[in-house]
Amino acid sequence: MPTGISTLAADTPTLSAANTGFMLICSALVMIMTPGLAFFYGGMVRVKSTLNMLMMSFISLGIVTILWVLYGFSAAFGTDKGGFIGWTSDYVGLSGLGLTQLWDGYTIPVYVFAVFQLMFAIITPALISGALADRVKFTAWALFITLWVTVVYFPVAHWVWGAGGWLFELGVIDFAGGTAVHINAGAAALGVILVIGKRVGFKKDPMRPHSLPLVMLGAGLLWFGWFGFNAGSWLGNDDGVGAVMFVNTQVATAAAMLAWLAYEKIRHGAFTTLGAASGAVAGLVAITPSGGSCSPLGAIAIGVIAGVLCAMAVGLKFKLGYDDSLDVVGVHLVGGVVGSLLIGFFATGGVQNDVKGLFYGGGLDQLGKQAIGVGAVLAYSLVASAILAFVLDKTIGMRVDEDVEISGIDQDEHAETAYDFSGAGGGAGSRKAAPTPADSVAAAENKKVDA
Repeated sequence: MPTGISTLAADTPTLSAANTGFMLICSALVMIMTPGLAFFYGGMVRVKSTLNMLMMSFISLGIVTILWVLYGFSAAFGTDKGGFIGWTSDYVGLSGLGLTQLWDGYTIPVYVFAVFQLMFAIITPALISGALADRVKFTAWALFITLWVTVVYFPVAHWVWGAGGWLFELGVIDFAGGTAVHINAGAAALGVILVIGKRVGFKKDPMRPHSLPLVMLGAGLLWFGWFGFNAGSWLGNDDGVGAVMFVNTQVATAAAMLAWLAYEKIRHGAFTTLGAASGAVAGLVAITPSGGSCSPLGAIAIGVIAGVLCAMAVGLKFKLGYDDSLDVVGVHLVGGVVGSLLIGFFATGGVQNDVKGLFYGGGLDQLGKQAIGVGAVLAYSLVASAILAFVLDKTIGMRVDEDVEISGIDQDEHAETAYDFSGAGGGAGSRKAAPTPADSVAAAENKKVDA
């Protein structure tokens, strides 16, 4: 992502209505990815956890938005303070910005850049939630999001994209979030699950997705929104780089989906809809950091490699014994690492910048920089997230009680269920459902009317 005054054009930029409109549309596309993620994750869990999974994504829209306005944008994209954090008082509360004040060196207002980056900040902690399905208190999750974006996401976003951030200055390439979003979220997920432990019945009870159509709907919304996520990260559409990123996003995603399905057919004997959805997401993750550096042929290679490696990685949780419920580590962490490192091989030097990878005569220099970026973000997020989870677990408790986990977290945490079978007739579906707060209010109103 081009960021800050280091990319200032020779001529003083002026406001572009076209680029401003384009970026507002891209911001809306990235926003729809969080509800898309909610559907994707919600379909992958069992019926009894569906609403909780949806809410774990939706609550991020509320919490992170407020924190971003109050101090997050300033911490991530304010004036650099030692390479590790930013701060600009005019960004606090977004109160010191002029209506048409431009983001440094670009033709869009600061307000537009701020809202575009807000959508990235929202979806990143939501990604973590997939690893924690079925077993985390909603209040603890909300507090974890608050602490995590403050301690982890805002600083890491500055490292990678903020002018003066130490990884930015080192020359690490991350077009749209391979390190800051996907490795960050995947490593955090691993750190938290190592602290809170496995679900009841892990590797013993069947934990199959309850709604594959919902999974496919979520994957489709993610794929759709990802065009804004990736192409919009060039912050304009004047030189064709965003268009290349758009094409590479489609190409890599298609290649990864096909590669995952081929691996699945060879390994397990079937082409599954879950495999198609997961393969597509793996391709989207891998091309996110690399799509501005490679050609469409390189995007195919990156997609194939990511599809196969992520498909292989999701099985590690059964071998190593960590309960990554919905494969956040296998897809987002592994996919982010693959996409970030492959820049060092497939960068052509003719799109985003003049940096060339090993296959284009550039040697190992860029690969080394990418490895530093990957290792730094992975290590920091893993350790910091584990510490936050440990503190919360020892104070307010991260997990619901075992009987709640077994009976279903939706009813206990949200007083609702995703599907009402009470009117279906016959069998277990005919049993009287437990009353909800909404039922109590309705009953009280009915009594008033009767009186």
